Amino acid sequence: MLEADVRQVHAGSGIASPYEQATVRQARDVDCRVILSIFNHYVVNGFAAYADKPVRKKYFTDLLAGAHAFYVVDSPEGVIGFGFIKPFLPFPAFGATGEMSYFIMPEYMNQGFGSQLLYHLIRGARGKGITMVVAHMASWNEEAIRFHKKHGFYEAGRLKKIGKKFGESFDILLMQKAI
Repeated sequence: MLEADVRQVHAGSGIASPYEQATVRQARDVDCRVILSIFNHYVVNGFAAYADKPVRKKYFTDLLAGAHAFYVVDSPEGVIGFGFIKPFLPFPAFGATGEMSYFIMPEYMNQGFGSQLLYHLIRGARGKGITMVVAHMASWNEEAIRFHKKHGFYEAGRLKKIGKKFGESFDILLMQKAI
């Protein structure tokens, strides 16, 4: 679902939806604390983030420095999500392929913010010459799998039992989309 599709769903309600009040903008250094807070929520509460312990500021600065695009979803309540596209692999042969990742605070999920962020990430990727995007997720992360399928990603492969978190082994699902 693209940004215009989400806006159409909320059109005519007579009230501004949370989606319409949010903007997507470039991530800045000042966003570090909230980005780490969002990411670390998923570190300790599920399989969306692979880390097994909270990450620190170096994680953010490394991502910001190496990303093709790095955005936050900013609402009247503050930053409620973030996403980035980074090089898929560090070789020129893969220069037109980007790896995407995004996280929305749980209380703001299923309200169009992920779709809004994805739209901007794809637009930013195209501007950098990216023609293929890849996302990977833990096989236990069914919500992420549904989200990606809804947005035209398809399963490109599965790496069996290569991860372990909370004492449970999991697969990594690779999904991709031509943009």
